[in-house]
Amino acid sequence: MPSDREEPSGSGPDTDVAAELDLLGLVGCGELFAFQTLARDAALATTLDAKAALGAIACSEYEHFAMVSGRLIEIGADPEEIIGAYVPILTEFHRKTAPRDLLEGLMKAYVGHGISADFGREISRYVSPETKNFVVNILADDNRTEFVVSYIQKFLKEDPGAAGRLALWGRRLMGEALAQAQRVAADRPDLARIVLGGTAGSGSGAGLAEFAGMLARLTESHSDRMQSLGLAP
Repeated sequence: MPSDREEPSGSGPDTDVAAELDLLGLVGCGELFAFQTLARDAALATTLDAKAALGAIACSEYEHFAMVSGRLIEIGADPEEIIGAYVPILTEFHRKTAPRDLLEGLMKAYVGHGISADFGREISRYVSPETKNFVVNILADDNRTEFVVSYIQKFLKEDPGAAGRLALWGRRLMGEALAQAQRVAADRPDLARIVLGGTAGSGSGAGLAEFAGMLARLTESHSDRMQSLGLAP
């Protein structure tokens, strides 16, 4: 049973297995791509402390990817199949949001990953408690926030004129992330079933009204992140 009215439970141990596998696949693929982009950002950094900090965050993301892969194997699923299904979607997202420099890369690491993590946590509200706890643990905030926020804030103090460009970049990241979420819902019917309510008799699901509320919460959280950087949402 949910602890309160905002925490609905899954529809049962069998009916949402495919949806839970899809959620794990989405999370695992997101962590793998985060590792790759952060490793690239570490290579672009010009100071040792920045290289070390970004490298440490990248290693943490890879550990998360490995944890998801291990979880899938543990429950008898194939990580190549489940996680690999999201590679085309995330490849397209990262192609459209390729940063032009380290500063845009850091913005993407903080803002972009934050949006993806929020989306994963939102969906986890509709799966089994065990899977929900696992996903929430994987997506828990890490040390990227402190490093990235302080780095960007320091840069903006030295170059206030960059604020406009970064604000536009943040809006673009948000727009592409929302488009990606919609594509996931369209391409992955099992996941869409628990996000949108799905087909008749499919058990619990967010429903269209709650999905609209979910998007509103994602937008609000994005605005909070932008404001923490001193940027207009």
